[in-house]
Amino acid sequence: MSPLILFFLTAIAIGAIGLALVPGVAGSGRAGKRMKALRQSDGRSVRGRQRGRAEADGQKSRNKRRKSLQEVLDEQNETNKKRKKKTLKKRLIQAGMKGNVAAFYRYSAILGVIVFLFTWLTGVPLHFAVVFGAFGFYALPRWYLANRTKSFRAKFLDEFPNAIEAIVRGVKAGMPVNESMKVVASEAKEPVKTEFIRVVEQQSVGKNMGEAITIMFDRLPIPEVNFFVVVITVQQQSGGNLSEALGNLATVLRNRKKMKAKVKAMSSEAKASAGIIGALPFVVATLVSFVSPSYLLPLFQTQIGNVWLGAAGLLMAMGVFVMYRMVQFEY
Repeated sequence: MSPLILFFLTAIAIGAIGLALVPGVAGSGRAGKRMKALRQSDGRSVRGRQRGRAEADGQKSRNKRRKSLQEVLDEQNETNKKRKKKTLKKRLIQAGMKGNVAAFYRYSAILGVIVFLFTWLTGVPLHFAVVFGAFGFYALPRWYLANRTKSFRAKFLDEFPNAIEAIVRGVKAGMPVNESMKVVASEAKEPVKTEFIRVVEQQSVGKNMGEAITIMFDRLPIPEVNFFVVVITVQQQSGGNLSEALGNLATVLRNRKKMKAKVKAMSSEAKASAGIIGALPFVVATLVSFVSPSYLLPLFQTQIGNVWLGAAGLLMAMGVFVMYRMVQFEY
């Protein structure tokens, strides 16, 4: 064998051995793709595990916060149930009055005596005059108290959203909540001004915000004030964005006010009809008495007339109650 052929065969053998032993030369494209895919798969799995752990931690944190909020709400509801036990003194305070029970009974007795004397001196039989006097002693003062309470709450709710928005502006400007409440207590309209002054005074004697704000709910046990107390209590115990929560509360209160006005407009016709129907018997009796004074006397001077007058009064009371309930709307 010639030296040239031997050299050529030796070179081919060395090259084959090199190709076999050196990694990544033969099929380097497919091997590289497989290595790259393996690294990407490892990277995605790591990122997936990290994302899964982050989501699990976030869900755990949200569940913990939700549980804390639920505990605060349950505690607040239990406290509100205990406060709902109404006494006459509480009802007087909730009407914006001083809560003097003795004065209330004194004026009620004076009113009852006046009604009794007026009806008796005008010719009404004694037993009917006693009934009217009892009505003047018990029912009329409580009717006035209920209307006074309703008017007091309506005035408060007209100004309450503005007070909450003032607190939101103060918190966003960097003021503490108690300082924002002091601003409301000095600049808001009545009766909101007086209620926030009481809250500020409770804080000045050492009570925290959660304890001081409950004095407002004691005087005004209505859903809107309960919302405000819950928001402040939750923020004090669990933290959170107070300005955003109060801003949302102000929006809700304004929407409730709009709904109340809409319901009032839609029910005005029914209320007017109920008022006319309820007043019609008294108006007719008064006009008939002017035209013919002796026409209705048998109702008061005879026994059978008294029976029918009592039955008419009972039916009239039932009809007024039914019409009143028909025009009351929950919203």
